[in-house]
Amino acid sequence: MLLRAVSIAEADMSATTQPSSDGRSKEERLKSYLAQKASDGEMYFKSKFIADEVGLSPKEIGALMIKLKDSATDLEIEKWSYTSATTWRVESA
Repeated sequence: MLLRAVSIAEADMSATTQPSSDGRSKEERLKSYLAQKASDGEMYFKSKFIADEVGLSPKEIGALMIKLKDSATDLEIEKWSYTSATTWRVESA
């Protein structure tokens, strides 16, 4: 049996790009959630507190936030602080 080592980056990529039961990728689901919540103004959150609402693990959310920070042109995403877990600030662009 041949085993292939998978890098952490590959594992994170596959975990964040697989489609959900509604056909949307995890990234699309999170982006939609953030856009809706930030539509009334800026929002601050820790991944562990929104994980159940989005249906993702805090680790998945953290990996996706880094991707969305660079790719989501309709959202301003900033790492706000780190006290026991990263706090993110999100605002509509």
